[in-house]
Amino acid sequence: MEKPRVGDRASLAKVISPEDVRAFAGAVGDHNPVHFDEAYASTTPFGRPVAHGMLVASLISAVIAGKLPGPGSVYLSQSLRFSAPVFPGETVTATVTVTGVRERRGVYTLETVCANAQGVEVVSGEAVVLWRGGTGD
Repeated sequence: MEKPRVGDRASLAKVISPEDVRAFAGAVGDHNPVHFDEAYASTTPFGRPVAHGMLVASLISAVIAGKLPGPGSVYLSQSLRFSAPVFPGETVTATVTVTGVRERRGVYTLETVCANAQGVEVVSGEAVVLWRGGTGD
């Protein structure tokens, strides 16, 4: 695999389905009524159930592991800012851009952004990952 360079970018789009929300809740144990209870969610600023922010942010991990830098990536850190809700049924695109490379150590700094279909940023942050070409060397 070719080593990523500053400016390289990769994306992944996914519809966040109600099934995804239920599966995420089951996997992590977050059954907050803001995600499931229509009556409760109607009293929140969102007005209806929203997807878990961490479910949406997990799309970043899928891009990092599958595309950039790619297989063998290991998270060292990730900052996240949640700026807008995602509703079940919406399409979210996660984009990762290489902003820094410490080649000797195989450490990459990445800008991470998730946006909805209207282009509104819903999650943003920065990741630092270790990647040695997916070979473990």
